[in-house]
Amino acid sequence: MHVSIVGSGYVGTTVAACLADFGHEVTNVDIDEGIVAAINDGESPIHEPGLDELVAEHGGDRLQATTDYGVVPETDLTMLALPTPSNEDGSIDLAYMEAGAESVGKALAAAETGDDPHLVVTKSTVIPTTTERRLAPAIADAGLERGTDFLVASNPEFQREGTAVEDFRNPDKLVFGADDDRAFATLRDLYAPLVAAADDEVPVVETGIAEAEMIKYANNTFLASKVSLINDIGNICKVFGVDAYEVAEAIGLDDRIGEQFLRSGVGWGGSCFPKDTDAIIAAARERGYDPVVLSAAVELNDAQPGRLLSLLDDHVDVSGKRVAVLGLAFKPGTDDIRNTRAVPIIEGLLERGADVVAYDPVATENMRERYPDIEYADSAAAALEGASGAVVVTDWDEFAALDDEFDAMADPVVVDGRRIVEPRDGITYEGLTW
Repeated sequence: MHVSIVGSGYVGTTVAACLADFGHEVTNVDIDEGIVAAINDGESPIHEPGLDELVAEHGGDRLQATTDYGVVPETDLTMLALPTPSNEDGSIDLAYMEAGAESVGKALAAAETGDDPHLVVTKSTVIPTTTERRLAPAIADAGLERGTDFLVASNPEFQREGTAVEDFRNPDKLVFGADDDRAFATLRDLYAPLVAAADDEVPVVETGIAEAEMIKYANNTFLASKVSLINDIGNICKVFGVDAYEVAEAIGLDDRIGEQFLRSGVGWGGSCFPKDTDAIIAAARERGYDPVVLSAAVELNDAQPGRLLSLLDDHVDVSGKRVAVLGLAFKPGTDDIRNTRAVPIIEGLLERGADVVAYDPVATENMRERYPDIEYADSAAAALEGASGAVVVTDWDEFAALDDEFDAMADPVVVDGRRIVEPRDGITYEGLTW
């Protein structure tokens, strides 16, 4: 098949490269000429394990990029994978999505189309009914008739940054939301190579468009709430001197609970959990319902960095002292700092007058744009040297191997927010929930 994907961010680039790897011809449409040039030169515009190799292999060949929407009518379907940033009230800004939908509609209207309507698929995460009420009308504004000239569908992604390529290749499920059998048939054809190649049987959920949109929110907010719940339990464990990880290991054996997402710590961040949780809360409130559990999950998550800093305060007055922040990305395996817990921790340290030195294997340059005046080390050892305290924010594997490096600290106080550092003689070690 020939697929066009509007948007070349984390979702659009990964989906494009993976579809190309499954044999489809894929064209990314993006307004950024630098991103377009990079993809055509076989260079990934984002950091994601496994993606460099796919873009290098297929870029300029089965994977192309352009700034011209004129390619859209030449393709079998179009995916909208554009940003949906948060407004101040937590709701999502649909300006990019609506602009993309309008451009797709104009491109389809300007071309001599065949007998079959063009399928436009919402890939970005949007509030239920968005495709029906906002995006389909934006496409139709070009003088097109839905059902005759175009169809719409929802196909949410469930890829995690850091494992996005593997998640695409072996998904837990595929969700197709549509109201027309022709749309379902096209999506089945699109994913047929993936289903055939996956290690395990892939469940395929075929449902309504709004239901598919809601499934993505339900998925992410459920997981976010699960993390907040285990953090709440972990905070209680800490008060009683109980190891929250031993508790989590035991309750994870209950198949009603499961072992995943029971690692208590400094909280969740990234581009999905915070934005999606805020968005569905805002949407629910707009319709007169107050989602108290989701609101509590956000409140508890926001409080975890402060709890970590209070544990550091128990051992050292950081004013005028060097403090190492280990980990800047919101999770290991990515350079993404969106909603990372490192930001409130750095802010809290600066408010306390600390001399902050930060280290991350891949996210340093992104954080430097936000905090150009703090010190950045080129290794964990360099960050720890002479420090009067250290806080662990991201559970990079290399932090688990730290040992003698702590001997170079002026005052070896370590507050671990991810249970990645091994306690040892010679350091004052505090786990956030253990």
